[in-house]
Amino acid sequence: MVKVNTGNKLTLEEFLALPEGDVNYEFVDGYAVPKVSPKFFHSTLQLTLGLLLRAWAKGKGRVGSEWAIILKRKGKDWAPVPDLSFISYERLPKSWQRNEACPVPSELVIEIISPDQTIKEFEDKAKDYFAAGVSRVWVVDPEAISIRVFLSADASQVYTDTMVIVDILLPGLELTVRQIFEEAELI
Repeated sequence: MVKVNTGNKLTLEEFLALPEGDVNYEFVDGYAVPKVSPKFFHSTLQLTLGLLLRAWAKGKGRVGSEWAIILKRKGKDWAPVPDLSFISYERLPKSWQRNEACPVPSELVIEIISPDQTIKEFEDKAKDYFAAGVSRVWVVDPEAISIRVFLSADASQVYTDTMVIVDILLPGLELTVRQIFEEAELI
């Protein structure tokens, strides 16, 4: 993980007040950490999953793309920026209409592996997400054409091809890896 040299460590408030730019950052251990620049597979899968989730989530909650979530990691402020997230109206009421970071843990975060990232990095990040109150973590691997669904910090299942991803925490959502990758025109 490369940390941006900002001189001094930032507070969460200082991080959240940074101007938007061409590079997305996450807030980790007091530093603005740049996210990996997405490539074609990543971008296409993010868009496809976002559209599929948005269609399912209508009336249930919000789907965010590259939307920072204010959490705690090892007792410190943390603002990860997952590729996609779903937050139900039960956790964040429909009446909440602000243009700012998400103030509550989401039910689902989705991270897409870029070529220079490892599954180990995402296993560790999934543990941090769960410790912070996130309910589910999906890690999409474009190279393996698979999705690893973390049900908890210590339990996960890898989905491939036509295995149906269903989850009692996400009622009515049924997707297969083949469906997602075909919709993204990657297979």
